[in-house]
Order: sequence, then structure tokens, then C-alpha cells
Amino acid sequence: MDLWQLNIFCKVIELKSFSKAARAVHLSQPTVSSHIKELEDHFGCRLIDRLTKQAQPTKAGEILYTYARKLIALRDETESAISEFQGRIKGRLVIGGSTIPGNYILPRVMGAFITLYPEVTLSLVLGDSGKIITDTAAGDIELGLVGARTAEKMILQEKLLEDQLCLILPGNHRWSPKEQLDIKHLLKEPFIIRKRGSGTLKSIQAALAKQGFRLEDLKIVAEMGSTEAVCQGIKSNLGVSILSPRAVAEDLRTGKLKSVLIQDLALYQSFYLTTHKYRSLSPLGKKFIDFIRKKIPEL
Repeated sequence: MDLWQLNIFCKVIELKSFSKAARAVHLSQPTVSSHIKELEDHFGCRLIDRLTKQAQPTKAGEILYTYARKLIALRDETESAISEFQGRIKGRLVIGGSTIPGNYILPRVMGAFITLYPEVTLSLVLGDSGKIITDTAAGDIELGLVGARTAEKMILQEKLLEDQLCLILPGNHRWSPKEQLDIKHLLKEPFIIRKRGSGTLKSIQAALAKQGFRLEDLKIVAEMGSTEAVCQGIKSNLGVSILSPRAVAEDLRTGKLKSVLIQDLALYQSFYLTTHKYRSLSPLGKKFIDFIRKKIPEL
């Protein structure tokens, strides 16, 4: 068993496919299968179930995957520490981002960081706030940027950025000429929400609660798994929603969508730098955090 084999094993699990993993690591599929077979021989048990359409870990495979990710993360941290000792910024850093920061904030920061430190490799994991927090607590990612606070005892959070949310309408909606609306108008209109666990949804619930309303008071017609799906629903006249203007900037610019403020509803979403409370940051992780703190005023 070696780290290269464990890396291949993790790729198979993450991509749920031997062929996709082979392309990701630039090997043939038979070679990938051979490495997995060697791991199974080493541990004396089956690690991946090949009977389904997708490659799925067995119970033993799930255990190995958890430890393999930690070993790979430790390898990356070691390489980063030695590079820093030698006066170089080099290595691989795994970052997590919930929908808004992961799609519209972190890519800009990552691009600027790579331009400054071209020997660095950054890997971005996307998911809702709950997933990114869970992955950080499990040690699968070193740091994340999410739109929700957590009571998880293993997690440290630092508020980095605040974003104002708006009611987003189709460009031809009867309310589109307005700049503001009373909250009572909102309660009667078909409304699309993000799935549970979304930081945006939690911000909406908190704002409604301050005015004595519940999420259930809205006329909810659909629950979508992504911000993009919500946008498509709005453009298809399925309903309206509350989103960050960052997520629909291009559609706002072209007039396909319109943003409107809601009176007496403090719709703000904060984004939190999220790290493991008991895990020492790698030198590369510390460098990236220092960098993003400096970039925040520009975002």
C-alpha cells in the first residue's frame, strides 16, 4: 500500500467510476483496477462494490476512504511546510465553498492567489453550508467559506463578508417597475426556496422570524437543489425568490431578472471562514487565509 494507490482509490470513490478515475489520474482503466486489486489483497477484503452501475465503497471501503483522505491531507500539509521552510509557496490546498461563495467569490480569490503563487494547486469542493461544515469537521477539507453559522464544537468560524439579499423577479413581472415592496405582498406570491441546509434559506427564515412570520407563511411552490435551478424557475415564471444579486448579476444586467427590496425585512447573509478548531492549519492554508482577508474589501 502506498499514497499513490490511496489517491487512486479516493478518485474512484469520489467519481463513482473506474473509467472517470482513470482519466483523472491519467492512467488506463485496467491499471486503475490493478491498483484497487492490490489494495484489496493488502487488506484481505473487498473495498469497492463492482456489481452496481456506479463504483460504491463497501463498509471496509468507507473506513479506508476516511483514513486515506486524512493521509493525503497530511501529505499535502507536509509538502507545504517543507516548501515554506525553503522559502517557497508550493503545495495543494483543498477549500470548500457553499453556493454563493463557492460559485461567485472564491473562484476570483483563487485566480488571484494562483497568479501570485503559480506553484500552488487549489482544489475547490462545492456543497451547501451543511456539507462544507461537515467536511471541514471531518478533515476532508482544510478550510471553507459558508453562508451559515454552526454550533458544531469542532468548528471555528470568522465572519468575513456580508451580502444583502433581494427579492428576484422575472424581468417582465408586474412588480418589476417597483424598487421596494411590502412584506405582505410577498406572502401571496408563488415562492421558490433553496433546499434545507442552504445558508440563504437560513437567512430568509431568520429575517422572517424577526417580523413575526415563518417560512411556511410563504406560498411555497417549489424547493430547488441549487441557486441555478431557482434562477431558471424564476425565468420560467414558476415563482419568485430571495437570492444574492451576485448569483444573478448577468441576468440583472440584461434585464431578464429584476431585484426588488422588501420593506422592513432585513435580508442580509454573512459568509464565514470555517476551519477545524483542533487542526493546525498548513502554512499554505495560513497564507491563503491571510490573502482572502486582504481581498475581502474588493469583493
